[in-house]
Amino acid sequence: MTSSSAFLALARYGWDDAWADEFARYDAEGLLAGRVVRVDRGQCDVVTADGTLRADTAFVTPNDPLRVVCTGDWVAVEPAGNPRYVRTYLPRRTAFVRSTSSKRSEGQILAANVDHAIVAVPLTGDLDLGRIERFLALAWESGARPVVVLTKADLVPDAVTLSYLVQDVETTAPGVPVLAVSAATGDGIDVLAAVAAGGTSVLLGQSGAGKSTLANALIGEDVMDVQATRDVDGKGRHTTTTRNLLALPGGGVLIDTPGLRGVGLWDAQTGVGQVFAEIEELAGRCRFHDCAHTAEPGCAVLAALDSGDLPERRLDSYRKLMRENQWIVAKTDAHARAELRRDWKRKGAEGKAAMEAKRGRWA
Repeated sequence: MTSSSAFLALARYGWDDAWADEFARYDAEGLLAGRVVRVDRGQCDVVTADGTLRADTAFVTPNDPLRVVCTGDWVAVEPAGNPRYVRTYLPRRTAFVRSTSSKRSEGQILAANVDHAIVAVPLTGDLDLGRIERFLALAWESGARPVVVLTKADLVPDAVTLSYLVQDVETTAPGVPVLAVSAATGDGIDVLAAVAAGGTSVLLGQSGAGKSTLANALIGEDVMDVQATRDVDGKGRHTTTTRNLLALPGGGVLIDTPGLRGVGLWDAQTGVGQVFAEIEELAGRCRFHDCAHTAEPGCAVLAALDSGDLPERRLDSYRKLMRENQWIVAKTDAHARAELRRDWKRKGAEGKAAMEAKRGRWA
């Protein structure tokens, strides 16, 4: 296949001139360009100009779990061999990473080279705004642009109630598009398809969020298995067990992911700051640049809390995610760990001094 026809064959999966330039030296070595559409058990499916092939990832499986081949990677594959191997992957433009639930506190890469992070939230129960904020922090940190999709909107027939739910999420997700969709009726699917057509999208959410049904609606056929949601609690079982990259008929590609039980932050301070942009802006007006927003004089954050301009739930969520992120960074970074210890000692000393001062007044 000629290079021009190869370019066209891969273009529907996101290949462009910049990727071609990155791949030029591997092309000179006779390697094939391809995009990883699925990874499992040390092997992966790679779509190339010659079709989809199976390749071994043994050459690119380092000790660092963030540098393993993952769905969405552009790779250089051997043109032949049994088995054939992935030699390397091209530098990632974006990467969606979360903290694992293991005691080793490792990062896990879920998808690479993603333009849009679609956070699926089911309208089958009370909205978990804190979980939405957590997903958004990881999405912003990845370099992708997040979109919140409220699925199963047909279960909220009252238009006024639905509009209030959308407004609640919009307040939680400043600057992020919020779409209410129903795969059952087709409402909102065309708008979401237009967003997804603009590159690579990863579909995220907890089990039972309707991700597989949503993926089928975007693709236009039933390619993902779907299981019924439990009536008792609105939750479902995991139907997607691996991350799959699928070409969409209207343009763009979609990476469907398994339901995520745990969504731990992984060095996501910038992402947290973007989710809570209003708090970060207020913090810039505090009297002290290192204000902890607890009891300091001249704290603009506490002033907004007292006036009612800043909801207490938002501040609590911000503090929780910042603490969690600080903790995970400290566990993996010696310098950050030392800074955290110094901060603890300083706050401990301040607390002790305050208690002694109170005892002096009471004596």
